Amino acid sequence: MMAQYLALKESVPDCLLFYRMGDFFELFFEDAKAAAATLDIALTARGEHDGEPIPMCGVPAHSHEAYLARLIKAGHRVAIADQTETPEQAKKRAGSKALVGRAIIRVVTAGTLTEETLLDAKSENWLVAVAETVGKLGIAAADISTGRFTLATAEPDMLDAELARLSAAELIVPEGFANVPEHAQICPKTDFGSIGAEKRLKALFGVATLDGFGDFDRAELAAAGGLLAYLETAGQGDLPFLQPPRRHRTGDHMLIDAATRESLELTQAVGGGRSGSLLGCIDQSVTGAGARLLAADISAPLTSVAAIEARLDLVRLLEADAGRRESLRAALKALPDIGRALGRLVAARGTPRDLGLLRDGLGAARELHMDLSQIEEPPKLLAELLPALTGHGALTDHLSRALVPSPPIDIAKGGYIAEGYDAALDDLRETAGAGRKAIAGLEARYRETTGIASLKVKHNNVLGYHIEVPSRHADALMGEESGFTHRQTLAGVVRFNAPDLHEEAQRVMQAGAHALAAEAAHLEELIATTLADKDRIAATADALARLDVAAALAEQAALCGWTRPRLAGHPCFQVEGGRHPVVERAVEQQGERFVANDCRLSPDERLWLVTGPNMGGKSTFLRQNALIAVLAQAGSYVPAASAELGIVDKLFSRVGASDNLARGRSTFMVEMVETAAILAQATENSLVILDEVGRGTSTYDGLAIAWAVVEAVHDVNRCRCLFATHYHELTRLAERLDALSLHHVRAREWKGDLVLLHELADGPADRSYGLAVAKLAGLPKDTVARAKSVLAKLEAGRASTGGLAAGLDDLPLFSADVAQEENRADPLRETLEAVHADDLSPREALDFVYRLKRLADEGDDA
Repeated sequence: MMAQYLALKESVPDCLLFYRMGDFFELFFEDAKAAAATLDIALTARGEHDGEPIPMCGVPAHSHEAYLARLIKAGHRVAIADQTETPEQAKKRAGSKALVGRAIIRVVTAGTLTEETLLDAKSENWLVAVAETVGKLGIAAADISTGRFTLATAEPDMLDAELARLSAAELIVPEGFANVPEHAQICPKTDFGSIGAEKRLKALFGVATLDGFGDFDRAELAAAGGLLAYLETAGQGDLPFLQPPRRHRTGDHMLIDAATRESLELTQAVGGGRSGSLLGCIDQSVTGAGARLLAADISAPLTSVAAIEARLDLVRLLEADAGRRESLRAALKALPDIGRALGRLVAARGTPRDLGLLRDGLGAARELHMDLSQIEEPPKLLAELLPALTGHGALTDHLSRALVPSPPIDIAKGGYIAEGYDAALDDLRETAGAGRKAIAGLEARYRETTGIASLKVKHNNVLGYHIEVPSRHADALMGEESGFTHRQTLAGVVRFNAPDLHEEAQRVMQAGAHALAAEAAHLEELIATTLADKDRIAATADALARLDVAAALAEQAALCGWTRPRLAGHPCFQVEGGRHPVVERAVEQQGERFVANDCRLSPDERLWLVTGPNMGGKSTFLRQNALIAVLAQAGSYVPAASAELGIVDKLFSRVGASDNLARGRSTFMVEMVETAAILAQATENSLVILDEVGRGTSTYDGLAIAWAVVEAVHDVNRCRCLFATHYHELTRLAERLDALSLHHVRAREWKGDLVLLHELADGPADRSYGLAVAKLAGLPKDTVARAKSVLAKLEAGRASTGGLAAGLDDLPLFSADVAQEENRADPLRETLEAVHADDLSPREALDFVYRLKRLADEGDDA
């Protein structure tokens, strides 16, 4: 047995091996140690290997999925080695001591899950493959639980943004891939061949050309090749359900990088999970498929005005008709998740219950079609969805005749084929049923003839049907004259057989076995019939999910008073009474009212500089407008009194402070990296929100950086931008930057206390109210008093020297300053700072003098 185990383990060295032994999956050696530690189960030992006890642990086969889920979540990969024959078959093949044959039937990884118990019903489960061809990155993504399959290309600097959009459960890259992303799985480079991938895709979907699916380039095909090879390995030669690939065009969706997604908490809150995120706040969906699609819409807002308007038209129809919306949501809520049921059937992990789910779901879809078809002049998107809701009548009728109303999950026990579907099967069941009645009659007769009232006829998998009596009555049944044959003695009971019981049991067992075989054959036929229509079933699942999303967004709009955004053909951002949906909900739960604010960005006033105290609402104002853009382009109504928005091609957010010590980056370094990415990528159609740029370093450095960033956004990127700052010196830029507008969040001091009004007003703030905020936060009174005296000294010094902004008015324009900076050499800056600080040793001072002289001799003007 251990030789068999080691041979199987050798083929999957990077996996924990679940080795089937009877009713358990066992793990041995290092696998057992790792699994026992992760699952917190007992680690034991059995036998010896190389003179050492063999560590082992096990989990029950009937409940192994729960343990699998924990192992996968902990980052393990698991190979399942199951028995490929019964002990009886093994004995017939190779004698009484034959070892039962086993084989690895599946490799379970985070991206290859289909089981209902292992998946989050509200989240997609993407397996993503990335390949590089001629400097271009190809991305292939598949959610095999529903069959969704997309291909895309991305520039190298856009990879993080695309991976953040997909939030992959598992990522695979080829050997030699540059800058391997964290936690990526390295696969053979030979799997990522574009020519071979093209052939495999044609064969998989039975087409002569892929042109009907999209114009895929070599990088996309290479990534698809790697993904297919990985799935085939995981399935031990079998591929799961995949819909024909769809091309995800980067330009068709708003680009949102990883930092912005995290900052805005679009689908996950900073602490993890949906609660506290935008998605968690607005998700009114009633189906798992709808929740997954809503998350995808929020993750990838559209940039096509026509596509957005089509979604908004459907939301408007359902928002305006509360009765229809309520009935639609009630019908959808009763629907099963047919997309994932189909995925399990295709992956050969389906059950009779999955067929029942498809029967019920497709039948309900047909009824929805009848109801929605009565709408006069339906919106364009609804008209496109309606055909997908019907056309399954023959299949649902077939499944209705074949299956019992509530089919079981367990295939082994049978009982899922309906009575009347197969007359021969009914006869077998009747024979087995009659036999069981006869056995019950035998039990009564045995009691009467023996006088043993506690005699019972029982059944188990070892002895089959047998007679069981308490030990004290066993002697009466011993001996040939009794007609009973002794089979087994246990503590307290003795078991016997009898010729007439054996004969009746054989009849029952044979009829039962034939009935199970007949049901299994019918199940196979039903699955084959269903899978012949798998593409249309998947289209129905997608249509139902889209209806759920539209109804959910309509419900959200009706509940919270949201309004339909108007989409403009130019880069404007006109919002009246805008609100932050997540903060508004939190405020209302505390019994308070959220203060709405306007935002008016236009070509002539595209950059707002927002000042005011901490806790005054600057960050909330910035974020709420970014979220309004995301919601509008996802096809949702928005939390505002009115909104007219120009399409945002890229959304950037630099809000909040965090470090990444694991990658050697301080808080300020992270801030600068994110700011650099914004300045390098933002276009005139982008929306940028920047909060406290430059606050992570010294006052002079920070002010200089913030000053330069404001000028760059205004003069170079020329995008719509909300820039919050405490550097009041930046307000002077309004005099020289035509499209910059000054605004502040209002606050007042009343009897020594700070009152935050959370209202936005025109013009700069009169001061930062830093000490008042410190007092409000609970800083000790003596510390606040000391800070006041220090502040008075600093302000007195500022008045006499001209303050931090002294000299800034005479700076050249940004563009001229940049041109001069490119040709400027300043190798002595750090040393000059040290000189001013009087922080040089005599040796350093002497070196400095010689360096200065040498540069002067060389004619270096700097």
